[in-house]
Amino acid sequence: MWAIVINPVSGSGRGAVLGREVAGYFSGKGLPYQIITATSAEKLRTNLTHFLDNGSESCQGVIAVGGDGLAHLVLQVVVPRKIAFAILPGGTGNDFVRALGWDLKDISTQLDTVVSTAPQSIDLGQVDSEWFGAVLSTGFDAVVNEKANTMKWPKGPMKYNLAIAMELPKFKPLRYKIELDSQTLETEAMLIAIGNGNSYGGGMKVCPDAVMSDGLFDVMVLRPVSKFEFIKVFPKVFSGKHIEHRQVDIFRTSRVSLHAEAIAYADGERIGGLPIRAECIASAGLSWTL
Repeated sequence: MWAIVINPVSGSGRGAVLGREVAGYFSGKGLPYQIITATSAEKLRTNLTHFLDNGSESCQGVIAVGGDGLAHLVLQVVVPRKIAFAILPGGTGNDFVRALGWDLKDISTQLDTVVSTAPQSIDLGQVDSEWFGAVLSTGFDAVVNEKANTMKWPKGPMKYNLAIAMELPKFKPLRYKIELDSQTLETEAMLIAIGNGNSYGGGMKVCPDAVMSDGLFDVMVLRPVSKFEFIKVFPKVFSGKHIEHRQVDIFRTSRVSLHAEAIAYADGERIGGLPIRAECIASAGLSWTL
């Protein structure tokens, strides 16, 4: 039995459309499945937990049809139970899917792989007992997330672009204490990204060389730059070329602690205020990668 978990409102309704496509695929193949959905994240988590706790021995895998928020929710349920999961790109950013190597449009190939091959072990991040798959971040992007979450318009990626324009003029670098495996440093920074995966924000390759199989985070630290310089360098994040800038440092570490008067987000979900401690747990999850 496969569990198909659908967030129907993700991606401005793409989750519902893709969910029907996935259900049709399983029906066409004659594969047993159960659709799990709900009108709230809390209820969805409850429904998935109930299903797995009453039949997890026969569950071949959980397929999350939605965005990074749904993927984040599913992780909290499946990882402790050692159940394999797949993420299908039904959201706005879909960065977890990107990190796993899948084409965002070729859904059939991904589904064919899921139902015909064994899942592989992947690394996951854990921050204060909460699992995350792609990127944990703090600083300017977290401020932008806070602002965007209060905005009802516009929808999609444009919301974040507008939030950037609104928050950048008044943003000031923050003072951080950063504890890594082999060193501790104190520095002012505009943004810190802890990458298990390589991108966030819908394809921004903030940690371009991060992979989910080395047992390590890539930690990107952007030290203070002028507002003009930030605007100039920002587009390079989509290619990963921003890491060549003199104010950008990259560290590799299995553990990182951050101390500052700041908040953090992981997989686009609010984690809360610092201090936080994150650890890369090697082979913590089971999924299908390209």
